[in-house]
Formats: sequence, structure tokens, C-alpha cells
Amino acid sequence: MKYLAMVQARCGSTRLPNKVLMDLCGKPVLQRVLERAGKSRKVDEVMVITSIEKENLPILKLCANLGIRVGVGSEDDVLDRYYQTARLLRPEYIIRITADCPCFDSGILDEAVKTMKEDADYLGMISETFADGLDLEIFRYRALERSWKEARHSFEREHVTQYIKGHPELFRIQDFRSPIEGFGAHRWTVDGPKDLEMIRKIYEYFIQGDKKEDFGYRDILKYLKDHPEISDINKGYQRNEGLRRSIKEDRLVPFETEG
Repeated sequence: MKYLAMVQARCGSTRLPNKVLMDLCGKPVLQRVLERAGKSRKVDEVMVITSIEKENLPILKLCANLGIRVGVGSEDDVLDRYYQTARLLRPEYIIRITADCPCFDSGILDEAVKTMKEDADYLGMISETFADGLDLEIFRYRALERSWKEARHSFEREHVTQYIKGHPELFRIQDFRSPIEGFGAHRWTVDGPKDLEMIRKIYEYFIQGDKKEDFGYRDILKYLKDHPEISDINKGYQRNEGLRRSIKEDRLVPFETEG
């Protein structure tokens, strides 16, 4: 397997519990993400990765109904969760997607795969020039394995690629930039209630109005240009709040590698 997309999902969000299972025009948010990622022409498989907590059992049930493979692992050590799942399948590249991004665009993913240099270990939206909610990261299995062996800070274990991005002397890192000016100011993720309200407006417009499920980021941009009041719904949130909190609460963690 060359490209394995792993969609990170859990029910225990503090700001908006069970957000990945909330209804979005007739389907759960997670299902919307899986369907949109599954339209990629480059990815060999899209699977879900979640934790062992009982509260995540509805995610397993949904994936079973959809025929989606699931990897299950540590709640807090997400890096270990990714590695333990990936080492069973041994893809050359892992694509990390989060389940709170129902506007995910497979066209951007395919462009990222084409853009990634042959000698790169990691490609991601480091400069944050894409809308928050279109996030993706591509990294080699060997980079994940080295991170799993060497990362010792709690924020590096919780946020899968922080060790890679924090060590450019060890890994070849590539920034994936948007050609659209100002695109990074948009927020299309689902982290809080206002986010969900805003995303529902987008989906209602395209799915209930235009009867178009396969809408892309350019369609959304045009809609929001014509309806600027929709973007105002979730103004005020900051990007990457969870990561900043994890870094602030960082600690060294005991860890022994096995396997």
C-alpha cells in the first residue's frame, strides 16, 4: 500500500462533545469527512483511527455499517495510536485527516500528493495559507516510526506530527501553500457550536438547495463571497487552540518502545 489516509476521530471533544457524530444534512459529520476523503484518486484506503474509550463505541458502529476499517489505540498518546495501526499495514505514506473537517476537499489532497517531493519526509500546511478545516498532512511511515521511538514530550505524543515538524535537521519537511490570497483566514472546521452552525449553512445551501454533494473549496469560497454574513457566524475562534494548550501543559513522559 502506498497511500493510507487515517481519519482521526473521537467523541470526547470538550468544546462540542460527540461533534463527529452530529447530523450534517442527514449524515454524521464523520461520514461526510470519510466520503469526501474517499473521492481521492491517489489514496489506496481511507480508515478511521480512534481510542479505546467506551464513549467511542458509536464511531466503531458507524464505521462497521459503512464498511470502513478502524484502528483503536491510546486516548492520550495519539502518536502511538497512529504507529500501532500503521505498522500492521505498512503503507509507504500516511495521510492524516481529522474528523472535524467536513469541508475536506479530495482535490486538494490529490494536489498535495502530486506536489510532495520524492525526497520529502513530510508535507503539510505549515504556513496555514489554506482555510482551517481543509487541513491534511502527508508523512512517510519511516518518519512516523522514528517519531514514535524518539518523541518524549507530551504534546509530541498527543499531536502526531509535532516531533517531525520540530526537527527539520532530522526530516525533510515541505510546506504546502495555497495560491489563493487570504484563504487562510477562513474557518471551516467544527470545534464549537458556532462552527457547526456555520458549516450546516454551507451544507444546506449545496445539498438541500443545489442538490450538489460533491462541492469543492472554490464553490464554498464563491458562496461565502456572495453571503459574507455566513462567515461571521463563527468569528472569534483561534486556530490551533488545542495545540497551544498542549504545549503550555507540556511534560516529559516515560515511554518504552516495543515492536
